[in-house]
Amino acid sequence: MPKTIYDIAKEANVSIATVSRVFNNSGSVKESTREKIIQIADDLGYHPHAYAQGLASKRKNYIMMLVPVMSNYFFTEILKGAQGVLAKHDIELSIVNIKQELHKLEQVEQILKRKWADGYLLASLHLSEADLQKMERFHVPISLLDDYSPCFDSVSFDNEAGGYMATSYLLKKGFRRIAFISGKSDSIPLTYRVSGYRRALKEFELPYDETLIISGESMDRDGFTERAGYEAMQKVLNGDPVPDAIFCSSDIKALGALKAMDDRKRHLPIVSYDNLSISEYVGLSTIHQPMYDMGFQATKNLLKRINKPDNVKICNQIHTPRLIIRPSSEV
Repeated sequence: MPKTIYDIAKEANVSIATVSRVFNNSGSVKESTREKIIQIADDLGYHPHAYAQGLASKRKNYIMMLVPVMSNYFFTEILKGAQGVLAKHDIELSIVNIKQELHKLEQVEQILKRKWADGYLLASLHLSEADLQKMERFHVPISLLDDYSPCFDSVSFDNEAGGYMATSYLLKKGFRRIAFISGKSDSIPLTYRVSGYRRALKEFELPYDETLIISGESMDRDGFTERAGYEAMQKVLNGDPVPDAIFCSSDIKALGALKAMDDRKRHLPIVSYDNLSISEYVGLSTIHQPMYDMGFQATKNLLKRINKPDNVKICNQIHTPRLIIRPSSEV
């Protein structure tokens, strides 16, 4: 049978209230008594649940992260960053999937109005500014991740600059017909990356060719999968003429693209996007997106907002891209 604070109080010969004050860091308890209680709790294998601790302090000790695609590798990395902060504060994290095919704002509002958590991380939901302003009426701490608003703390990435940087690099190497392997066309990050791609073409006085914006047939996870990258690269290689080089919208898609090239015994220079850990091991040139750091900072901002809701200035942090050169672009 699991041990309780009653067992600890009996073993330590103190009141239940004293044990409760130790675990909730409330009230004054002699240091020697505190150490004794903690040692007994450890010996008995008792660990207070974060939510139970929160009841005494009127805190839930819960953070909710609202995401559109839970299986996306991007969210795996930012989740690690969030947990890197919360682990130090004994706060639990719940992940809620916001379905893209349904009305996003209504789903978010239904969650916020219930106030199940102390604060909310909204990751890559890309709601309109008007929709974000509507959320202010709930008066709950909110931190945006991979998004921006003057109304809330946010951590985002300059996707337009990343698209420009990747395309410019290939253009400077002398390639002129550069295909962009895309995903779901209405994806907000993709629209900015295409904008950067177009800016680089314009700078080199080259026309924008819509036929060079190519996606696969599979739209699972908004087209950010190995399968979608494989399918898109097959289309690229079937082109007439075949493009000179490739700018791929994500590392995961690039893995599929590399496999397609290998199957066809063709190798085109390719620069990708994200810099997932696997990219180093397959020699993939890519735009570095600090996903862990973004998750860490957005969660840190949220905790500050929870602890001092009216005394912390809104913090908007925008990360700048960095190009990592590996063999894939040097073919």
